[in-house]
Amino acid sequence: MWIFGYGSLIWNPSFSYHHRRLARIDHWVRRFWQGSTDHRGVPGYPGRVVTLVPKPAGDCWGVAYKCGKSDNGQVLKGLDHREKGGYHREWVKLNFTDGSTSRGLVYMAGPDNPDYLGPADKDDIASQILSARGPSGSNREYLRNLTRALRTLGVSDSHVFSIESKLETQIDKERLPLDPS
Repeated sequence: MWIFGYGSLIWNPSFSYHHRRLARIDHWVRRFWQGSTDHRGVPGYPGRVVTLVPKPAGDCWGVAYKCGKSDNGQVLKGLDHREKGGYHREWVKLNFTDGSTSRGLVYMAGPDNPDYLGPADKDDIASQILSARGPSGSNREYLRNLTRALRTLGVSDSHVFSIESKLETQIDKERLPLDPS
């Protein structure tokens, strides 16, 4: 069984696997449209984490992990618990860099779940990420880990990197001294 990770699973799979490969899924894009009230935020003050959004000409690069058959039940049990905040499993076609393909499972959250936040202005998304914190740490740390992991993989994602840029601009504005006049 292959598991496709496009968010925190890239840098923190938290399960054992036999192989790890760069992979792409087509017709989906990564967006900071899912609320997190159990990891990177709390009820009433959710963080924003990534989910997949359908886009006919889009694609999303991430990491595919191959698990052994004897591990499948335990891996799914752990991921079902970890991704319980609105995510569900979908089978997708994984495209590997060598041209081969395989079927894999991905967890995604759509507009039919109560934690879905949907699209917003990128400055607003960055502000929410800047201030949110939950049991798994700050939402800013999640964004930093994701951007670092994508760069390490050689993956460009205009949405994620634009949110990072907006967040850095907001941090820089906070550091500016007040105008004494």
